[in-house]
Amino acid sequence: MGHPTTLTAADGFSFPAYVAEPAGSPKGGIVLLQEIFGVNSHIRAVADSYAAEGYRVVAPATFHRVRPDVALGYTEADMGEGMGLKTAVEALPAPGVLQDIQAAIVEAAKAGKVGIVGYCWGGLLTWRSACTLTGLSAAVPYYGGGMTAGGEAVRQPQVPVLAHFGDQDHWIPLETVESFRQAKPQVEVHVYAANHGFNCDQRKSYNEAAAQLARQRTLAFFKQHLA
Repeated sequence: MGHPTTLTAADGFSFPAYVAEPAGSPKGGIVLLQEIFGVNSHIRAVADSYAAEGYRVVAPATFHRVRPDVALGYTEADMGEGMGLKTAVEALPAPGVLQDIQAAIVEAAKAGKVGIVGYCWGGLLTWRSACTLTGLSAAVPYYGGGMTAGGEAVRQPQVPVLAHFGDQDHWIPLETVESFRQAKPQVEVHVYAANHGFNCDQRKSYNEAAAQLARQRTLAFFKQHLA
C-alpha cells in the first residue's frame, strides 16, 4: 500500500517520505509525524492504517537533516539514540524541520484538505505545525512531550486541535495537561488511563483500549474537519 517518495523543502533540502495510498478516491490528506524512532515499521503500519480508512498519508523523515534512513526499534539503546537525534534536530536554526513538514503538507494536499497527526516528539511537532504552518485543516497530537509547558503552551493553534494524553505519562506531568486544558478551551483534550506511547503496539506501554478509543476519536475528528 505504501511507497517511498522524495520531497523538497523551501530551502532546497530534499528528504524522503513514506506515502500510503487509499484504495479509492482519497477523503483527504494526512501528514503523519514520527516518534523519536524514525519512520520505522510501526509508523509505516500506522500510515497504512489511515490509508485503509481512505486517506492519502505522507510520513516525512523528520530526522533526515541530521541523519538519513533512521528506523529504530524500542530498546533502551534505541531510546537513547532517538533522544540524541531529536536534540540535534531541535538545535537546527529556525525554521528547522518545520519547513520539511510544510513540504509534506503540500504533498498531502494533492488529496484535498489536510490533517496532521503525530506521536511523542511528532506530537510536539504536530502542535507546532497547528500553530505556525499553513495548509492544515485539523491537527491531532498524541502525547506531545513539551507542548503543555513553557513557551510551547502559550502558542495559539490556527486550526482545530484534538490532543491525546496518558495519566501515567512521566514525561508529561498531568498537572501541565490540566493547565493546558484550562488555558486552551478551544482544544479538545482527552486523558486516558495509560502511559506514554500507549498507541504503539511495539512498545511495552501499549494500551489497546486507550489506543482504540483515541483512534476512533481521531478518525471522527478528521472526518469532521477534512470533509
